[in-house]
Amino acid sequence: MPKPAGFARPLAATLAALLFSFTLPAQAQNPAPPPGATPAGDGTFLLTIFLKHDESKTLPQINQQLKEQGYFKQFPPPGVEVVSWYVMMGIGQVVTLRVPADRLREVNRAIESTAWGGYRTEFYPTYDYKAAAQKLREEMNK
Repeated sequence: MPKPAGFARPLAATLAALLFSFTLPAQAQNPAPPPGATPAGDGTFLLTIFLKHDESKTLPQINQQLKEQGYFKQFPPPGVEVVSWYVMMGIGQVVTLRVPADRLREVNRAIESTAWGGYRTEFYPTYDYKAAAQKLREEMNK
């Protein structure tokens, strides 16, 4: 039986190169988070709010109700920072706010008085774990 001569060496070299590339140290794909990405002791916290669409209504009906209730004027309250605001298809909107601790009631009241009826709501205290996860990953891979 003849030996396969034409592709054995290039195949072996390619496999060796692939194996070698997996042993090289990984380079960070994203820049390091800016200092202070997770504020400590500044009196604020992150609050993620799920604004779930009322599927019994059309989007124009929801928006009209929100307008009539003053949602677009009152949410978020002044002095509350919007960290992110995404649409999650099939759910609704997901808003993360940086809230001064003494303003939590205002956020709650803005939602209760203007968003209910158009949205069902869920609230989740949240924190930015990206920098801590990166540090832990680096420590565990030493």
